[in-house]
Amino acid sequence: MSTPVYAISISAQAILDLHSLNNEGSEGNQTQTRMVDVLTRNGDGYVESNVNAISGDMFKHMQASHLHRIVTQRGLPVCRACQKFDANRISADPDFRKWLQEKPTQVQVIDYMLGQCTMDDLMGNLITEGNLSTPRKSIAEFGWIVALPDHVSTSEYFHAKYVPDRRAKPEEKDEREGNLGQAIFHRPASSGAYAMVCHLETARIGYNDVTQTYHPDVDRHPRYQALLESLLYTFLEPGGAMRNTQLPHIVEVRGAVSVSYGVVPAPALSPLDGDFIANLEGIAGELNQLHGDGTIAVYPFENLTGLSGIIRGLIESTVPYELVYQKA
Repeated sequence: MSTPVYAISISAQAILDLHSLNNEGSEGNQTQTRMVDVLTRNGDGYVESNVNAISGDMFKHMQASHLHRIVTQRGLPVCRACQKFDANRISADPDFRKWLQEKPTQVQVIDYMLGQCTMDDLMGNLITEGNLSTPRKSIAEFGWIVALPDHVSTSEYFHAKYVPDRRAKPEEKDEREGNLGQAIFHRPASSGAYAMVCHLETARIGYNDVTQTYHPDVDRHPRYQALLESLLYTFLEPGGAMRNTQLPHIVEVRGAVSVSYGVVPAPALSPLDGDFIANLEGIAGELNQLHGDGTIAVYPFENLTGLSGIIRGLIESTVPYELVYQKA
């Protein structure tokens, strides 16, 4: 018998070497790496640090890319825009835009999205066309992937585009082309230990937050399985910038998966704190004292093999929780 899952969180530390997954942009021939400020505990006080980081937007896009391939390959319902992986999702679907001319209510708009498109259901959207402001909150949430202070290094490396005949005089080159000749540029490469947090509100799959009811025609279980699989692939193959020549070296991923089997949040703690796994287990113990043994489970893992086994077990043995509100 499958066990219903209300929510899932992953807190993990990952060692990523020689990557350039997320950058601020370029100034001249210099690529600027993305940096953020974080506050961490230092003895009895706190210290502020400026560290390399990968935005949560980047990891959300990675996960959405994997999800798109899964749902289209399995024939799950997707709108015409999401079939092409349009970033606007159903907002760019001509059928949906034509239907909006009928002036539907917010409830009808959300039901339309839930029934027509797996991507909009799981990844969220905001419909603003036709004087609407109808949000569909994402099921998946990602925090910044931030380096642990004193455990990261970013270096700049000199690169030059290969030109077979560097001796050619400028006037001998085809001036009609703007990308010919030697190009000199500097690229960053970062290596370090990174803290990751993400959360899945699995009980909300197919759920209309306005009416507080599930769409009657949505098969929630295949969407749940696709969501979990796409999340695993995000850790196995993190996308981003400059992967053609700076594919990240994934040395280690360790952490814990928190799973809520009742209407209780699945706790997540930042791995910027070195004791995050022990603290998660302590929180689970306290919540289980309140709500009964087994309400919250924490599954530690020491590598990607362990994480893969946990996600596989959830895919094979669990289903999305069904919320039922008692009406007065």
